[in-house]
Amino acid sequence: MNSLSTHVLDATSGSPAAGMRITLSDTDGTSLGAGVTDRDGRLRDITGPLPEGVYRLVFATAEWFASRAIESFYPEVTVTFRIPPGDGHFHVPLLLSPYAYSTYRGS
Repeated sequence: MNSLSTHVLDATSGSPAAGMRITLSDTDGTSLGAGVTDRDGRLRDITGPLPEGVYRLVFATAEWFASRAIESFYPEVTVTFRIPPGDGHFHVPLLLSPYAYSTYRGS
């Protein structure tokens, strides 16, 4: 089975996005897990082992920026990704600013 983690960095301050709420769901919208990033902006082991399939991570970006009195353009960022057959670890980082974001498959 596969494991999943994420890491959120605030590109405007160059620091981890600690305290961001993140949810994991399948494509039907069924919630599979949730959590909040730690002080290093990481959320490890969002859920138990995941079989192959398509999943969504939803980052509560507007809520996070609002808690810092920063206006932002995106109310949330949704990253949809595919876990292929086989076993492995999948890491989905998010680089974030109030008006842009970027993601990639990490290691």
